[in-house]
Amino acid sequence: MAELDGISFLPNLAFDSVVFGFSGGNLKILIMEYHNTGLFALPGGFVKVNEDLNEAVKRGLKERTGLKDIYLEQFYTFGSFKRNQTNDMRTILKTNDVDLEKYAWLLDRMVSVAYYALINYEDVVPKPDHLSDSCEWYDVEQLPDLIQDHKDIVEKALKTLRVNIDRKLIGVNLLPQKFTMKELQGVYEAILGEKLRRTSFQRKILALGILERHEKQFSGAANKAPYLYSFNTKKETPN
Repeated sequence: MAELDGISFLPNLAFDSVVFGFSGGNLKILIMEYHNTGLFALPGGFVKVNEDLNEAVKRGLKERTGLKDIYLEQFYTFGSFKRNQTNDMRTILKTNDVDLEKYAWLLDRMVSVAYYALINYEDVVPKPDHLSDSCEWYDVEQLPDLIQDHKDIVEKALKTLRVNIDRKLIGVNLLPQKFTMKELQGVYEAILGEKLRRTSFQRKILALGILERHEKQFSGAANKAPYLYSFNTKKETPN
């Protein structure tokens, strides 16, 4: 039986979450560092025997971010035979004085279902779990070395996000409810990893019909005040 702290979990099944945020013009990812090991990993966890997979992921993210209403997208399942043959988990458990015989199932081969989450950076106060020293934001271009195949998980999440950047209305969770066209362009550039022409970007976004225009954002000269926008959540996303 796969048990931890008196709770029964499904054996050999885990989930990992790539949590994206946006701040200071940079795309960021939430990363955990385990106690006294120098090992870094994505937030993740296990599924209770009486729990839906999606609910397990939401529970795990609420514990790490404090948020309930999070945009989630399941994007891939990682099941390589080699993914658990790194001794990283053994090091983490031994360093934290976890009984390896009692919790031997944690060292078994795990198939991991991966999700990405889109979160407003300003809404989150990251919280480490009982095995971790920290849970912090890192720029996507400056991530530490990650355990097992977590680097592959991040790369796959980024690829998926880039392919779906319009269809999934990515900015709806990465930006405040109202934002300028410049701020939205900044999110696109951070995800795509390239600069975009302002006029071409604006023309493309407005042609999608997914934005509602609001009042201007006055902060200086009136003739330079940009319009504020929000996503039209009633309109279907383009395919």
